Amino acid sequence: MTEPLATDLYETFRADPLTRRQLSRVVVAAGIGSVIEWYDFLIYGTATALYIGPTFFPSKDPLASTVAGFATFFVGFVGRPIGAALFGHYGDRIGRKATLVFTLVLMGLSTALIGLVPGYAEIGIAGGVILVLLRCVQGIALGGEWAGAVLLTMEWGPRQRKGLLAAVPQSGIGIGLALGFLMLQESARLGVPHYWVWRLPMLASVLLVFVGLYVRLGILETPVFTRLLEERLIEPRPLVTVARRAWRDVVAVWLARTSQLVAFYIFTNFVLTYGVKFVHFKQPEVYFWVLVVSLVETLDVLFWGWLSDRVGRKRIIRAGMLALAAFTVPYFLLLDSRVAALAFVAILVSYIVLDMQYSPFAALVTESFTGRIRYSGGSLGYHLGSLTGGGATPIIALALLQSTGTSMSIALFMIATVVVSLVAFAFVRDRTMQSIVVEYDRQPATLLPAVRGVGQVAGTWGT
Repeated sequence: MTEPLATDLYETFRADPLTRRQLSRVVVAAGIGSVIEWYDFLIYGTATALYIGPTFFPSKDPLASTVAGFATFFVGFVGRPIGAALFGHYGDRIGRKATLVFTLVLMGLSTALIGLVPGYAEIGIAGGVILVLLRCVQGIALGGEWAGAVLLTMEWGPRQRKGLLAAVPQSGIGIGLALGFLMLQESARLGVPHYWVWRLPMLASVLLVFVGLYVRLGILETPVFTRLLEERLIEPRPLVTVARRAWRDVVAVWLARTSQLVAFYIFTNFVLTYGVKFVHFKQPEVYFWVLVVSLVETLDVLFWGWLSDRVGRKRIIRAGMLALAAFTVPYFLLLDSRVAALAFVAILVSYIVLDMQYSPFAALVTESFTGRIRYSGGSLGYHLGSLTGGGATPIIALALLQSTGTSMSIALFMIATVVVSLVAFAFVRDRTMQSIVVEYDRQPATLLPAVRGVGQVAGTWGT
């Protein structure tokens, strides 16, 4: 698509109040849905260290119970690539909206059911088995959710705002994490019996799902996917096409994202165990720090997404990787000082450094794949990273801490993952200024708008 044509289409978009109203709905739907999905997925990790391990895997050694709990936490990350492949197929075949509605319901129900699973004291190891299965379902749901939420905003938005719009679903992680912390804290503060302290926040997921469904059912399919339907460009087997034509992009994205995932689960989950059990801060104190910083993260994520539209995704992400490598040692030194103010600064800065990678990555990943396979390719590349840098991270960190007796071993591990990601990142293509309406491997002339109304909007939004 030539630049003059893209400009004309953008002017058409700006003059269309119906389209602008739909964008507002889409942004709200993607944001709320993302908050709910991340609340469901991350509250498990928050509860793992203090509740789930001892409830389902009791042991005379509290640390052994924690490790067992983190092992079930890892299972959710195994499910994420499975969900990416499964729902990526349907997202490219039947549409973004329908897939997102199903994944939201699946996530909510699996989370609520986790809150009802009897512990070891009631049904023995069977409780742990059921827990593992439901945790896997959680991962499958999140694996299908992420790309759809990002595409919902990006494919409704103008090219000049893709980074900011893609950051909207990313920003939901901070609110979801904070909401999970708050629910657990309030359950404990209100004197809820220990058996139900972590279960009630899980059961509350059902109510959140109704809110998410109400919002998501009121939006339209994205113009980009509508256009693919009009032009009869839907891939019958999108995963096969990804494997044949875009496997290099999938691998590059996968490995490039590893360091970000390692850092995220050390900065958000492992720090709860480390801060309370090893550095001996009070539990409410550490929870409060993470709660405050999680809320700050919401605005921070939006800022880096906005900035990536101006200076490019790769520049921001590369700077974030280098900042992470430089900050890991100071991060643990500040925590190990056992000074509350310094520990809070460590947690605050860690989120800022992390978000430099996390926020622009959404747009960068989805831009890497042409529209016909964008859901499948983006999902796979993004969630395969969970195998190498996700759920296993707290287990590795605990093992390093036990074997070496020093947090510096964890810092060196994080630096090593940054090196891997930097090498892989060199092979990720930056399409910040490229139109996502035009299929990358086809001539622009064959993809002009075919119909009026929503179809015409497709040529406007996403350009």
